[in-house]
Amino acid sequence: MPITTGPLGRIAAAMVTPFDAAGELDVEGARRLAVHLVDEGGCDALVLSGTTGESPTTSDDEKRALVRAVVAEVGDRARVVAGVGSSDTRHTVALARDAEAAGADGLLVVTPYYSRPTQEAVTHHLRTVADATGLPVLVYDIPGRTGTALSTETLLRLAGHPRIAGVKDCAYDLLKSSQMMARTGLAYYAGCDEFALPLRAIGGAGCISTVANVAARQVCGVLDAYDAGEGDLAARRHLALAPLTEAVMTGQPGTVAAKALLNARGLPAGPVRGPLLDADPALTERLLKLLAEVEVEVEVEVDAEAGAEVGVRG
Repeated sequence: MPITTGPLGRIAAAMVTPFDAAGELDVEGARRLAVHLVDEGGCDALVLSGTTGESPTTSDDEKRALVRAVVAEVGDRARVVAGVGSSDTRHTVALARDAEAAGADGLLVVTPYYSRPTQEAVTHHLRTVADATGLPVLVYDIPGRTGTALSTETLLRLAGHPRIAGVKDCAYDLLKSSQMMARTGLAYYAGCDEFALPLRAIGGAGCISTVANVAARQVCGVLDAYDAGEGDLAARRHLALAPLTEAVMTGQPGTVAAKALLNARGLPAGPVRGPLLDADPALTERLLKLLAEVEVEVEVEVDAEAGAEVGVRG
């Protein structure tokens, strides 16, 4: 199967939204973090104002300012995707138009949550948003949070829209994902870190990763190895990341863990906003230990590769 890059990049960090000590939007921190993730981490896309970006607790003005700042800083070398989903179609359309005006390259639109609309209503909602701008749209299939899964019939209908380009896939249903990739041109992005490699192996476009906030090079390294035809190496890297992925993504929201690690490493993050609570020292210490172990694995691997290269030259 040919290796392809999706319409909105290959490896996107689901970027946290940095706040200052008072809990206000840290625009300069967002700029610095974006540069770090793209230039040092190797991400070719950033998703702003998703769940990891605490979108339920940021204002429309903050969302606009965040997109403008990140586009100005890294828009020439990474795709910037704005999360604009809400339970209100009119509000989602307004957010989509704001994001387009602020310079976003694409939109992430989650299915409406809590109200549990029918499949017909979800289709109408997503098409209405896609009609509102000229930007490509990723629909976000995450029934565990929204209460509404996108059915195969709905996805087939949405695939016919010229601006619905793909899916952020958190449905935990590889059969459905396989069917859609086989039957449509939708680009599938793994929205759950543990599915990044499995989805890539069956034709996925890439991943939108929370763990990339703190281990971007390692997340990139998994798909780099797979795309280079080194399946065994990709698997080893995936397995080495698994304990950190589990710790970041279970037991507390991923945002809490990612911000704890970023703060501990001196990178912009700041506190979370209520109703979330910041990580306690014990959790932060455990996360730092797992991150350090992942980094050691990479160093050992690099040293081994360097030694092999020297041996070949010798």
